[in-house]
Amino acid sequence: MKPFIHEDFLLGNKTASRLYHQYAENMPVIDFHCHLPPSMIADDMQFVNLTRAWLEGDHYKWRAMRTNGIDEKYCTGSVPDTDKFLKWAETVPFTVGNPLYHWTHLELARYFDIFELLSPATAVAIYDKASAMLQAREFSIRSLLLKMKVEVVCTTDDPADTLEHHKRLKGSFEIPVYPTFRPDNAVKTEDPAKFKSYIIKLGEAVAKEIRSFSDLIEALDNRHRFFHEMGARVSDHGLDRFYFDQFTETEADKIFKKLLRGSLLSVEETEKYRAAVMTEICRMNSKRGWTQQFHVGAMRNNNTRMFRQMGPDTGWDSIGPSQDALRMSKFLSNLDEKGELAKTILYNLNPADNEMMITMAGNFNDGSTPGKFQYGPAWWFLDQKYGMEKHLKDLSALGLLRRFVGMVTDSRSFLSYPRHEYFRRLVCNFVGKEVEKGLIPDDDGLLKPLIEGVSYRNAKEYFGFGE
Repeated sequence: MKPFIHEDFLLGNKTASRLYHQYAENMPVIDFHCHLPPSMIADDMQFVNLTRAWLEGDHYKWRAMRTNGIDEKYCTGSVPDTDKFLKWAETVPFTVGNPLYHWTHLELARYFDIFELLSPATAVAIYDKASAMLQAREFSIRSLLLKMKVEVVCTTDDPADTLEHHKRLKGSFEIPVYPTFRPDNAVKTEDPAKFKSYIIKLGEAVAKEIRSFSDLIEALDNRHRFFHEMGARVSDHGLDRFYFDQFTETEADKIFKKLLRGSLLSVEETEKYRAAVMTEICRMNSKRGWTQQFHVGAMRNNNTRMFRQMGPDTGWDSIGPSQDALRMSKFLSNLDEKGELAKTILYNLNPADNEMMITMAGNFNDGSTPGKFQYGPAWWFLDQKYGMEKHLKDLSALGLLRRFVGMVTDSRSFLSYPRHEYFRRLVCNFVGKEVEKGLIPDDDGLLKPLIEGVSYRNAKEYFGFGE
C-alpha cells in the first residue's frame, strides 16, 4: 500500500508530477522571512527530544490541542515532554483536513524517514525513534538547515537587538543568516508605559537618550544602518493595517512627547504618529535599497485573560477586518510621489483582500525593477492548501505569477522547511492542471522558468542577498 506521503503527494496529474520532479524538487530554499532564533543557530544546538523540536513555541499546534479539549498544561505547562507529545499525537487524527495533518507527516518523512501516520497507537515508537535520531550530530540545528538545502535565512529582529548572534554566525556557517529590521515596537502606542520602556531600551542601543521625535528617527536610522552593515536588506512590519494622515514634524514631536509623559493618545493622534514613524522608516528602506514587507490584517491577543497570563505569540490571534484600501493607497502614493517607495511585498491575512492587494501592488510597479511591488505568499491562516490555491488563482488572473518571489517558512520551528516543498507541489499541481486543460501551453521553454522561478530563482534575483 502506498504511504500517505509518497512521491506524487498533492500532484494530481502527470504534468504536475513532471514539473515538480524535474524543476522544483531539488531547488535550494531562500527563506526571506522567518522567526527562527539566531542564538540557536549560532550555538548549533541540538534538541533533546521530539517534543522540544516540534511543540515548543508552536502556537499552531497549541491551538489545535486546545480545540481538541487538551488541558493547557500539555501545551505550555511544565508536564513531562513525553506527556505533551502523547497529547499532540492524540490530537493529530482530529486535524484531518487542517494543514497541520499534512505538515506533520511531511516533517516526519523528510527529517526522520518516518512514513507511519501519527496517532496514539504509533506515538511512542515515533517519539522514541525521532528523539534518538535528534541526538546525532547530523541532526544539530545547522545540519537540519543544510539537510533542507537552505541557502539564506532571514530572521526577524528588533532595532534594539545587539545582533550578537548574527555576529557569531558571520564566517562560521556556510548558510548566511541575515537580520531583518522589525520596528513594530516603535508604533505600539496602546500602553504608554510599555512604549516608554521600549524607547529607553532603544536609546540604550544608540547610547543616547531619546527625548523627541527627531531623536527617535535618528535612533531608528542609526540601527537601520547597523543592520545594513550586518547584511540586512529587508525590513518587516506586522501591522493591523496601513496608517495614513497628514502630519507635520511638530505634530509628531508633540504626540511623541505626550506618549513619553504616559498619556493615552486620541484616535487622530495615533493615526498621525504611526503614519509619521512608518513614513520615515520607509524612507530609510528606500535610501539603502532594501525590500520592505508589510504583514497586515491580524487581530492579535484577542483573549485578554490568556494574553495577560502568557504574553504574545501564544495562539490567541485571528483574521482581522478587511483592509482600508484608501489609507493604504494614500500611504504608498505619498512615498511614491517623493521617489521614496522601496521594493515592497504585501501580505494579507483576510482572504477577502486578495484581489484588492494584488491590484494595489500593480499600481506601484513602475518598470524600474521586475516585480518591484509584490503580492507576497499566502500567510498564516491562509498558508494551507485552499488558501494557497486561491492565492495562485488570484495572482495569475490579476498579476504576474512568473514574477512571484515564492514561499517563506514564517515559522519559529526548525522542522518547518517542508512547507517549501508543500508550496512547490501545490504550484506544480496548479500549473499542471492548467496545462492539461489547455489553458497553458505544454512547452518546457515556458514551464521550466516559471516553476524554477517561483520555487527559487525569482527570490534570488529579487533580493540579491550577499551582493
